[in-house]
Amino acid sequence: MTTSARPEQVTPLTPDTLPAPVMAGRDFLSNLDMTPQELRAVMDTAHSMKRGEWRGVRPLSGLSLALVFEKASLRTRTTFDVGMYQLGGHAITLSSQEVGLGTRERVSDVARNLERWVDGVMGRVYLQGTLQELADHAGVPIINGLSDMLHPAQLLADYQTIEEEFGSDLRGKRVVYIGDGNNLANSHIHMSVLTGTDVTIVTPVGYEPNGAVALDAVRRGASVTLTNDLAAVEGADVLYTDVWISMGMEAEADIRRRAFRGYQVTPQMLETIAPDGIFLHCLPAHYGEETVPEATEHPKSRVFDEAENRLHAQKALLYHVMGLMKPRW
Repeated sequence: MTTSARPEQVTPLTPDTLPAPVMAGRDFLSNLDMTPQELRAVMDTAHSMKRGEWRGVRPLSGLSLALVFEKASLRTRTTFDVGMYQLGGHAITLSSQEVGLGTRERVSDVARNLERWVDGVMGRVYLQGTLQELADHAGVPIINGLSDMLHPAQLLADYQTIEEEFGSDLRGKRVVYIGDGNNLANSHIHMSVLTGTDVTIVTPVGYEPNGAVALDAVRRGASVTLTNDLAAVEGADVLYTDVWISMGMEAEADIRRRAFRGYQVTPQMLETIAPDGIFLHCLPAHYGEETVPEATEHPKSRVFDEAENRLHAQKALLYHVMGLMKPRW
């Protein structure tokens, strides 16, 4: 299933027909900062944007977003920057050399400065606590572009891609994540709470996702399975993987490669998932480790659709967080 439409099918929106922003002025540090209804509104907007219905609409005209990076980025930087431009706003990129969160100056001071110049801040940082500190001291929305604990903006693009394949009702769909129980694994567990998917995290012993995240999700009624058994991949509707060695873990590279041996997604593994199942990877891919080029190029792969959807999903997020703001000048 696809939400794409031919140009002649598109009904352009106007400033008077835009949906109401559902997260106006709020922080987005976790997928659980949304309700299921708010997630639905953001997803509907992302699909609408991808269809071209927002072309020419500039709801964020006159607004600025600071992009604060402690970690390198291709997709996060490009999509947030282009997204602000397409919505009529402006993005300014600030590297760790320019800001130095917690080193060059206090995180709280950075927050108090930025709130006086810009209308929102996206942070791609090492620690979730850094984002929380920014949120505690800034009077403008803070958006999590990645932290050690969570990667919620990525999951919006992931689920847009999943909905393109299976429709908007994902209850009972099996999402199997294989590899390191990292920030993406934690965020997949959060999305199970919001969407009703059955999420299975398959990791080597000792590399499971955050236990508190999983326990909280189960208490909220989510279907979450943690296992070391590779057989759990069989029959998956969605098979997802990520790098074994995240930025900042390079010293553990050899240990991790040995631990994750056998957890590589190959074309042979893709033949064991559901006949209409799909393969996702947030990229960048470390070929020869968590996957191989033949998997990302496989007919079941939606990896590059997923990358494209970073733009649409994040534009939708920006609109729903910043859409009611007025320019300061």
